[in-house]
Amino acid sequence: MPKGYWVAHVTITDPDKYPDYLAAAKPAFEEYGARFLARGGNHDCVEGATGERHVIIEFESFEQALACYNSDAYQKAAAIRQAAAKSTLTVIEGTD
Repeated sequence: MPKGYWVAHVTITDPDKYPDYLAAAKPAFEEYGARFLARGGNHDCVEGATGERHVIIEFESFEQALACYNSDAYQKAAAIRQAAAKSTLTVIEGTD
């Protein structure tokens, strides 16, 4: 079964509140077995426009990735993120 991934591009607009998102999201990530492959760090946008921060999270399946995003726990965290940052988040099914 292919893995599932979250790919997010984030520009933090309220750095004082963004840590609240990270703390609120942690229980959902733990519950759904999220594994961070990239989280911030150095990057070089070689084509197009993206956010300032890039995050790639791996899940055991596409269904797990969607379930985490749609969970009550993550939706509470997402509201905090949306108030503290501009972002895009895509859930993607991996290849076998």
